[in-house]
Amino acid sequence: MFSLPESQDITILQGEYSLSLVVLSIVIACCASYTSLSLNQRMQQNHFFHKSFWLVLASVAMGLGIWSMHFIGMSAFMLPVQMTYDTFLTAASVLPAVFASYLAFSFSSRKKKGHLSAVTAGIIMGIGISAMHYIGMAAMKMEVEYVYKPLILMASVLIAVVVSYVALFIFSSLQKFMGTQWIKILTSVLMGLAITSMHYTGMSAVIFYTDKPLDGMHGMHKMDMPLLVTGVTAGIFILLAVSGLAGLLDRYVDHRLHHYDALTLLPNQRQFEQDLKNSKTAGSLAIIHIHDLEKWVSGYGYTFGDRVIKAVGDIIDERKLRTSKVYRIEGNRFAVYHGEEHEFEKLKACMESVLSQLKKPLMIDDYRVVIEMACAISHCDKGDCDQLLANTMAVLQHSSIQYRHGVIEYDPAVHTYSFERQIVQDINRAIETNELFMVYQPKVQTGTGEVTGVEALLRWQHRVHGLISPGVFIPVLEENGKIFEVTDWVIETVFRQVSHWLDEGIEFKRVSINIPGPYVTSSRLLSVLHEGLRKYGIDSSFIELEITETSVIHDIENAITAVGRFREMGLSVALDDFGTGLSSLSYLRKIPISTIKIDKSFVDGVPLSEKDSALLRAITTLCSSLKLRVVIEGVETQEQIDFITGMIERPHIQGYYYSPPLQEGEFTDWLRERELVLKA
Repeated sequence: MFSLPESQDITILQGEYSLSLVVLSIVIACCASYTSLSLNQRMQQNHFFHKSFWLVLASVAMGLGIWSMHFIGMSAFMLPVQMTYDTFLTAASVLPAVFASYLAFSFSSRKKKGHLSAVTAGIIMGIGISAMHYIGMAAMKMEVEYVYKPLILMASVLIAVVVSYVALFIFSSLQKFMGTQWIKILTSVLMGLAITSMHYTGMSAVIFYTDKPLDGMHGMHKMDMPLLVTGVTAGIFILLAVSGLAGLLDRYVDHRLHHYDALTLLPNQRQFEQDLKNSKTAGSLAIIHIHDLEKWVSGYGYTFGDRVIKAVGDIIDERKLRTSKVYRIEGNRFAVYHGEEHEFEKLKACMESVLSQLKKPLMIDDYRVVIEMACAISHCDKGDCDQLLANTMAVLQHSSIQYRHGVIEYDPAVHTYSFERQIVQDINRAIETNELFMVYQPKVQTGTGEVTGVEALLRWQHRVHGLISPGVFIPVLEENGKIFEVTDWVIETVFRQVSHWLDEGIEFKRVSINIPGPYVTSSRLLSVLHEGLRKYGIDSSFIELEITETSVIHDIENAITAVGRFREMGLSVALDDFGTGLSSLSYLRKIPISTIKIDKSFVDGVPLSEKDSALLRAITTLCSSLKLRVVIEGVETQEQIDFITGMIERPHIQGYYYSPPLQEGEFTDWLRERELVLKA
């Protein structure tokens, strides 16, 4: 196996490689690697199919690629002999490649990753590639003999292991970034090189010889290349087709599970909130509340209660307006959203018809059931849909509500106080039960694309009202004296988050915290900031306070003093919503602020409006000349970006063009992806 026979009559045969087939073999290996990585990625992203399903498909794709590369590589090697292949060994040679790929991907996909897992996976993959190669070599039937050079043979296995380790370590370490094409391509190329480098190194370890005359040989060895390429292509295509269909089914099932109610098959609260958020037009909303559903459940069981819900849902869905959409948003509530601007009365009449029908007893399991219910309904103007749900819920929360199948229209004179009182009463519970949470919106430097900071924004996922807009609950808290303690919670939460980011080595410049007007001049705020910086060991340069114009113009002298103290602490101070409330530009000279935030209203008309464009440029130039850092809010379009980057100044940009507000995990993922893009 490792030494030539001691005979003077043997002839060493020299082969040549077909360059085109060598290139084809490398391409096949890289394509198969890319396919297997794509399939393996599904294991991390999908939930309907078990992860083993994607792992098996990825392993088959990888094994088929290794197997195909080997036989195309063998066809690229031209010897002056005829060669055939043992069918059993040829078919069996694919098994170690598939099995090794399965084990390697299993190790690489573990949640607890490290060098040990990558080394183990690399060894398994390298041995699998090598085993496939040498079983494939054993499958050859030809008129000549061959032996191996032991050192080169071992080198070929070592190369397969090392390059597999590198590729799988990259795959394991950067798995969350596999959605980035160039990372996936790089990993695929490395894995393809692991396969091909092992093969061609292994081939250089082979010495072909014969003790027969060369003129007795029967032509060049060759394979049926069209058949092989067709088979390989068909195999990979089938895998991709199965993956694509399974992926579509997976996404469809995932969407149905997350956005539709399993009992009524109607869209659920998550879909409702998403549709409401995406609505750009005026609309009307009705919410039907089933009263005392619990008494039917306790008396007849949960199955009976489900049938009641199903029957009510069917009636609402059957009688809704053609363009309305029905949702089941809670266990005993249905919502009907109608997006037509001038058809509020039509929706109201429709709901009256629905409740008139529901006054009649329902036949459930031979029982005649009369369900008590009420319908709250409200209308919003364009751009005010965030308030729509709050108004409708205010009707249902009001003490005057009666469940006599009435349709009750929202009246701000009657219902607002009830909703506001609910907000004030629930805020302490919201802090204790983590209904309040922070999201972070990045700020990006024009020109360089560098992330220069984030703004921390408060959100409230109310257990009854769902996600309440800050524009709704913050004014209520301010009017009722609750905003100070909420701001203290925000500062504490942000300081803790900053400390965590610093410990994790996540790079960022500063985090901006919004400070409400009355709190800016409070001595309590200074104490909270000092204590937070001390408690979490944070350098003050990482924190920026954002104050609004309206919070300073009513108490300018005290505001100047307070901002001066913030700056002495080393904090940055930004003047938010610039241009919307300041009556004199002289305040820019008096207040020792470090940053100006230009309000979104100055950006919306850019660049189509010449006046808006000229005004934005003038404000940016003015602020820059005063050595102030400029942040432009609400940037959403490529045209706005092009205009801003064309200015001489280099303002910072905050807006949906780069990113919406993100939760902590989403932000760190976004930041890592952004860094990779900038380095590319």
